[in-house]
Amino acid sequence: MKTIEFILNGELVRVDDPLNTRLLDILRNRFKLVGTKEGCGEGECGACSVLIDHKVVNSCMVPLANVCGKTVMTIEGYRKTTRYNLLEEAFMNQGAVQCGFCTPGMIMATESLLHSNPHPSVEEIKIGLSGNLCRCTGYQMIIKAVLEASEKGAGLW
Repeated sequence: MKTIEFILNGELVRVDDPLNTRLLDILRNRFKLVGTKEGCGEGECGACSVLIDHKVVNSCMVPLANVCGKTVMTIEGYRKTTRYNLLEEAFMNQGAVQCGFCTPGMIMATESLLHSNPHPSVEEIKIGLSGNLCRCTGYQMIIKAVLEASEKGAGLW
């Protein structure tokens, strides 16, 4: 086993687990960051979405070896940012949160989208969030929330 170092939510961490251990399991079991959910376990639903170097990824598909020297942010780390506060407000204003299971993944995907494209079109939002499934909202409210965040957050992304 090799020690893997990476930045997790702004702090340098070291992990000695097998290199093929899923990042999702490291986050939930070792670091108790349970906002990152396991949905499908196959990279299809987005419930386990985190940011690696500002790009949204499904942590259930990422082996520990792939985060060596990288920056990983979970919903717990992201909650400490001004951008999170804006997204939280927009999602609440638009009724984009119902059961809440998909919400952390949707928020992380939205952050990644707005980081690369601060003023996306509806079509770009659909593409940017396409890796995240929601069983409750029908997506229209989520799209409206992203549009609201983009509008109100001018200059934050």
